[in-house]
Amino acid sequence: MEIPAKDKSSYLKGLLILAKRDNVLTESEENIIKDIAQRLGFSTDFYEYTLQNLLQNEYLTEEPVKFSEMKLSYSFIIDGLKLAHSDNKLDDSEINWLRQTASVNNISMQWFDNKLAEIKIKSFQKPNRDFEIFSLI
Repeated sequence: MEIPAKDKSSYLKGLLILAKRDNVLTESEENIIKDIAQRLGFSTDFYEYTLQNLLQNEYLTEEPVKFSEMKLSYSFIIDGLKLAHSDNKLDDSEINWLRQTASVNNISMQWFDNKLAEIKIKSFQKPNRDFEIFSLI
């Protein structure tokens, strides 16, 4: 699938917003963002600089991100849930922001709640480094 540049930017921006929500950028969050940013075609300099300055970046607006295709929307929510839970805790502000993003992208709350429950269960088994976006690139 050819992902439009605007959607690639929205995907990365959404992950950055999500990571910033709890005012802590963990190593696992940083690694996930680097991995996805690289696969989306962003330069190393760009995402390294962005991550270094993420918590101080007051210009990163926190509105939910909107995608042009439902496949991307679903993919983003799943990857966002994995990112939010990568530090083995789910912050309410992260989950609420993901709910808002799901709503903006016309994703049902029932589907969202099912995916949230799946992520919680899978995290007890083993960390999952298989991100949905990789199946679309």
